[in-house]
Amino acid sequence: MAEETLVDPRTGRIMNPSLSEYHVPVHADVPPIDVSFLDDPDPIAPLGILGAGEVGITGVGAAVANAVHHATGKRVRDLPITLDKLL
Repeated sequence: MAEETLVDPRTGRIMNPSLSEYHVPVHADVPPIDVSFLDDPDPIAPLGILGAGEVGITGVGAAVANAVHHATGKRVRDLPITLDKLL
């Protein structure tokens, strides 16, 4: 798992408090990325560069959670959505 905080329900303590076991994605873990260029420069930004970065993916987690809810009937409110949270 990447970026998941595991909490021990008995003690309330974080079970993975360091990055020692953090899963760093490698080339095989990353899906193909499609890059598109626009011909219209941004008149306000320096050099006319318009970035899409994280702003474009802020709603993705909620959209996936809603899709899981519609498919299974189970509402999961904590990310990542894992099988044990659905069962």
